[in-house]
Amino acid sequence: MIGGAASGKSRFAEKIINDSGLSKVYIATAQVWDDEMRTKIEQHKARRSGWRELEAPMDLPGALAGIAAGEAALLDCLTLWLTNHLLAGSDIDAQTDRLCTALAGCTGPVVVVSNEVGQGIVPDNALSRRFREAQGRVNQRVAAQADKVTAVIAGLPLVLKGAP
Repeated sequence: MIGGAASGKSRFAEKIINDSGLSKVYIATAQVWDDEMRTKIEQHKARRSGWRELEAPMDLPGALAGIAAGEAALLDCLTLWLTNHLLAGSDIDAQTDRLCTALAGCTGPVVVVSNEVGQGIVPDNALSRRFREAQGRVNQRVAAQADKVTAVIAGLPLVLKGAP
């Protein structure tokens, strides 16, 4: 699931998991840095009553390994995971390799949410440009191995890969 900020991608991804008929798992990558983020996280949690939650701001492979047969997982979101690793000085290529290996090993469905950040202006600072380029590469790698890729714009899905 890919789209811009506030495009409706998380709600659309939640609907897919809710409609799966499987036990629901939410893999959260967000960290509370300020009151605004705290409020956003609380809003997301309120929509997911009855979901098992795994907090994985850095270790997505570890969280994915904890998904059992009969569960469907929503990983929300790659953008915050990447931000966490960039700020920590991690080797992004190595972390992406680990993530892709973990996704390939999942026994149940995983819906991955990520932001599309390459459609705007060129950022004016080096860290933002590095982030934009890294996000584009991560999105391409995850999309390449996904069975289905859907862009969400204004709450409307557009299937980019796979059956509608």
